[in-house]
Amino acid sequence: MRDRRSSFRLLVACLIVTTWAAAATAAEFAVTSTDHGVAVTVDGQLFAEYRTHSGHQPILWPVRDAGGRAMTRSYPVGPQQEHEWDDHPHHRGLWFTHGNVNGHDFWLEVDRQHGSTPAKNNQIAHREFAKSEATDEGATIVAVSDWQVGDKRILTDQRTLQFGADGDLRWIDYAIELHATDGEVVFGDTKEGAFSIRVPGTMKVDEKLGGQLINNHGQKNGDAWGREATWVNYTGPVDGQPAGIAIFCHPDSTRCPTRWHVRTYGLFAANPFALRDFPRDGDGVKQGPLTIPAGESATLRYLVLFHNGDLTAEQLNDWQKRFADGEL
Repeated sequence: MRDRRSSFRLLVACLIVTTWAAAATAAEFAVTSTDHGVAVTVDGQLFAEYRTHSGHQPILWPVRDAGGRAMTRSYPVGPQQEHEWDDHPHHRGLWFTHGNVNGHDFWLEVDRQHGSTPAKNNQIAHREFAKSEATDEGATIVAVSDWQVGDKRILTDQRTLQFGADGDLRWIDYAIELHATDGEVVFGDTKEGAFSIRVPGTMKVDEKLGGQLINNHGQKNGDAWGREATWVNYTGPVDGQPAGIAIFCHPDSTRCPTRWHVRTYGLFAANPFALRDFPRDGDGVKQGPLTIPAGESATLRYLVLFHNGDLTAEQLNDWQKRFADGEL
């Protein structure tokens, strides 16, 4: 009997120590207001800032991984860094927009590179934060925006961003509800979109520092451009150490699997609306214009995972399954 009691006490002690250790290592999230919007921190370190206005839209910038490394290009929101190009000034951090919405361009800005003015009066105007809170599980931001051409609104979106962390991994579960509040909305057929991130300069394939992108079919670099996939993984060095960004499409997302406007110069975008610009060689995935009838909505949902560049295809497939099964 004494041996059984000793074993029981030892078991209880082990459970207490294990529970205490888990609690001690659990990430502590916080959401705070900033001059630009709201910021999410993990254990006191910045994860991401939701900026309500940059260029002509809301963006996430900066975004940092568990090691504090910047996981988006600095330019044009911050100063241009070594290995960064001053191209495509409309590529700002992590963002969502599109180049043809009811015939209006919300992708480009007025810039010297394109000599363009199509987006001069087109704005995705932040209206409000419906929620910004942190819990023991993570942090959530819900933001509402109006897509405007001059003073005329053509649709509203609601973005729900859920931030998670586990050891050296960080992730953002990002859902966008597109509401046709002011009449029918058509997202047109153009490669210029849509759910996008511009990777750090040292990561891009064209810098020839070891950068690589690959999708779940094993297509790499330029061969992955415009192809359908459920996930794409972009890896390369950041601050001299391996890093990675993987984006997964949720099976309930409109048009998943989706096509990817992912470039070797650092653009990394899921685009469920483009068809004519992309290769079509029998993959069976049909895209093109998406019409949202007046009063109805469509939802896109993606997971952005920041890692150390060492995840295998098998591990990424497991992340895809966990995302699909709601296990994050």
